[in-house]
Amino acid sequence: MLLPLRAAFGLLTRLPVRPAPVLPEGVWAFPLAGLAVGATAGLVFWIALALGLPPGPAAAVALFAQILITGGLHEDGLADCADGLWGGFERAGRLEIMRDSRVGSYGVLAIGTTLLIRWSALAVGGPVALVIAAVLSRAAMIWPMTRLPHAREDGLARLAGRPSGRAAALAFGVAALVVLPLAGWSLLLLLPAVALTAQCGAAIARAKIGGQTGDILGGTQQMAEMAALLVLAALV
Repeated sequence: MLLPLRAAFGLLTRLPVRPAPVLPEGVWAFPLAGLAVGATAGLVFWIALALGLPPGPAAAVALFAQILITGGLHEDGLADCADGLWGGFERAGRLEIMRDSRVGSYGVLAIGTTLLIRWSALAVGGPVALVIAAVLSRAAMIWPMTRLPHAREDGLARLAGRPSGRAAALAFGVAALVVLPLAGWSLLLLLPAVALTAQCGAAIARAKIGGQTGDILGGTQQMAEMAALLVLAALV
């Protein structure tokens, strides 16, 4: 069990763990990496509130902490997706844009918009919402991994392999069990919202580039996190 945990933490965070290769059947540990990210950023959120910061600034500080913990990995994937999927006119061109390290206008707008939505929802939902969304969104990343072929012959997604449906179901089960004490009955709304978001992202990726890449996985995490936070904010 330690190998999948090391792989998940080494891939999805900048926490000081000894990295390990990602195994397709070990993706069940992705939600636990999300738990570490969400719990750490949530603690920062709670401390900021305890020190007297209003919810808005406290939410901004927590988001900053979350980005530091992940190294902005998923935000980078979202930006590349926005630039490539909407900036290119055919499959090869889109993949080439997504590989480019430079960020274009679509990418800047995507990151700015999602940060604004996540921040405003967090200001309402609070630290617990941050933990719930972090866990569920890391499970959502696995959906395109199981549903789509690899769009290119190299890259991060190719190294991670293609998990089975059983591995994906286990990951969602782990995520549900972890957040159930925090989410309660709202989990009945959260799971469909996150799954639908992941499915929509997978459908767009299939139509635009014929498969998934590491950037697609990162973009899926960001969109799923945003969906979860919006649901939780609506329920407050």
